[in-house]
Amino acid sequence: MAKIEITWVKSSIGYKEDQRRTIKALGFKRLNGSVIHEDSAVLRGMINKVRHLVKIEEKTDEAR
Repeated sequence: MAKIEITWVKSSIGYKEDQRRTIKALGFKRLNGSVIHEDSAVLRGMINKVRHLVKIEEKTDEAR
């Protein structure tokens, strides 16, 4: 299954509380941190909510 690397690039200060909670739910600890998740519809919805705060990179499955 495809993986997605998400990097938090913009502060959530000044944005709504639900967007701050979404950043935390994605697993971010601090600004400029990255997390890797399995691609899913739920994850895509969370990313869509905070798309102005994060950068997304698709990771391909490399040779195992």
